[in-house]
Amino acid sequence: MNGAILGAPAPAKLNLFLHVTGRRADGYHTLQTVFTFIDYGDTLDFVATQDGRITQRAPLVGITPEEDLCLKAAHALQRASDCEQGVVIGLNKRIPLGGGLGGGSSDAATTLLILNKLWGLSWPRQALLALAATLGADVPVFVAGSAAFAEGVGEILTPMVLPTPWYLVVDPQINVSTREIFEAPDLTRSSIPVKMCDFSMEFGRNDLQPVVCRRYPQVARLLDALNRLGPAQMTGSGACCFVPFERESDAQIALRQIPMDCKGFIARGINHHPLRD
Repeated sequence: MNGAILGAPAPAKLNLFLHVTGRRADGYHTLQTVFTFIDYGDTLDFVATQDGRITQRAPLVGITPEEDLCLKAAHALQRASDCEQGVVIGLNKRIPLGGGLGGGSSDAATTLLILNKLWGLSWPRQALLALAATLGADVPVFVAGSAAFAEGVGEILTPMVLPTPWYLVVDPQINVSTREIFEAPDLTRSSIPVKMCDFSMEFGRNDLQPVVCRRYPQVARLLDALNRLGPAQMTGSGACCFVPFERESDAQIALRQIPMDCKGFIARGINHHPLRD
């Protein structure tokens, strides 16, 4: 199938809480979290080719082709489907790297969803979800397409309908290593599992946050500053932090008060991925 799909959205996510409940024999951590999407993210362009090659229009600085989740997703789908087509992928990157906003995972999910259409594969969503789980713990929620309560290593998803406040999201402009944080000896790995019905917007605690703050003082300082504006929390394994607001105008006022060495933006919470349907 020849063709192109331009400007495909890859929204960022926030973890409204994140509890680490254990560690499996294979080294992966079990967790509970609530994912919400926000109306801010990357966009991708896809141009199908007939030569079977999978390439990027402009590789990301500091990311090798072997690490690039878009390319990994495309190769995985091509192999699993025995597809002989190729693609040229263009990425307009807005989500900061190493920020805990799920940028790479979201890009990978959008790649799976779009190439399933562009290559004419017609895979059902469950098949895409199974493939997504092999690419990373956060990829399945973006493929599933709904805000969700997540368990296991992030692949057991129960859709939720969440409030959609305005979020001030602030990037301290550092890159936090997810592997370093999950391997830290001082990480709490024994949070008691909770039931989904117990979750509320005030529930939040991120078990990774204290570990990050001890290793990255910039995040600790940012949270101190943001807590003067509202209830602040780190997302994922960091480094980005967020504060919810009922009104966009209040979020805009708060944006003007963030530390000068940080970057921030305002985004609305959304319950559904733009490509869900």
